[in-house]
Amino acid sequence: MSDAVQPTAAEVRAAAEAVKTALDRHLAAVERRTGDDDPAVYEAFNELAAAAEEYDELLYDRYDEVTPFEIPGGDDTLPPYTGPEEPNALSVVIRRDYAVVEPQRLLAQAQRVEAVEEDGATADEGFDAASGTVHGALGVLFGEFEPDEIATRHKEFGLEEGDSTLWVTASDEPAEPGEWLETPFESIDPQRVVCRFDVSAVFDEESDDDLDDELDNDLGSDGETESLDPLDPLDADR
Repeated sequence: MSDAVQPTAAEVRAAAEAVKTALDRHLAAVERRTGDDDPAVYEAFNELAAAAEEYDELLYDRYDEVTPFEIPGGDDTLPPYTGPEEPNALSVVIRRDYAVVEPQRLLAQAQRVEAVEEDGATADEGFDAASGTVHGALGVLFGEFEPDEIATRHKEFGLEEGDSTLWVTASDEPAEPGEWLETPFESIDPQRVVCRFDVSAVFDEESDDDLDDELDNDLGSDGETESLDPLDPLDADR
């Protein structure tokens, strides 16, 4: 990074002061907490995390130095919560990714659905409706089954799960009927996200790496497990 874009020493100092202030606010919120899910504590936590991350970045850019702060994964991608402390409404936004790994299975399942809807027509009679194409079959299945059921039975439909995420956002008042249907995903305010839950194979890989490290620690230098003392034989006279 060039000197022209490096933060100044004063900016780094100001970021450090912001961390101190955020620490005091977080402690005060914890001391005054009214329960396990006190929104004031949650907000103070996010403010402290944001301040610590900002300081860490400026410190590194200016002095090529790091801090021991570790910001928890997930929340670090969201700004501090600024929504209502007592939401009167909420929205749940879900994204689930799938890969179509068995198109024929997908088509067959969609044709079964259409066969029932067409008063007992059989698959041998053919279908000139939506189930004849992959994108049409998807429309048939997602129109027939709830998303949660498809998530549970995805293998039956020739699908393979990918990443998924669920966001819970807070609102002051419930939306009017039909208000957001034309643009359902454009009105999400990241600062009103109460919580989020992510599922990804990346997390499984990280867990596997941790397990491999633990196994390596249990192995000797030659790659074999350390020998254990044999159990003492049972005393038959006891």
